[in-house]
Amino acid sequence: MTTMSSVNDFLDLRTLAVVGVSRSEKKFSRRLYRTLKKRGYNVFAVNPNMDSIDGEICYENLQSLPQKADGAVIVVPPDQTNKVVRDAVEAGVKHIWIQQGAESKEAIDYCTENQINVIHDQCVLMFAEPSFPHSFHRSVLKVFGKLPK
Repeated sequence: MTTMSSVNDFLDLRTLAVVGVSRSEKKFSRRLYRTLKKRGYNVFAVNPNMDSIDGEICYENLQSLPQKADGAVIVVPPDQTNKVVRDAVEAGVKHIWIQQGAESKEAIDYCTENQINVIHDQCVLMFAEPSFPHSFHRSVLKVFGKLPK
């Protein structure tokens, strides 16, 4: 279960990887990557099918990063999430945010079994200094008691 404490622990990290960042500027993962960079995070892009993104290296996997990521945001199809989570744990990542739409019960269970701070069923942009429309969505969830406790 995602708690506000686990969300805050994740957001306190400074070096993150976005796994599954898209080459399409219209895709959420690309906006997420750029937004986290604008918010001051040191962010690595991970996608084995791209060489670069916005003039920066795009890495094949978490093991190929030039430094260990403290946390990873996973934005891949659910059938790929379990492999990415296992790769993250192998790379020493202790905090994983499985973005909405990428959830896999097996991956979430694996994180829990391996004492990984796993966040799921939440959008990272609702918590990382949210701007509109994410700030509005967060307010609505708060009114209805749907935010993590």
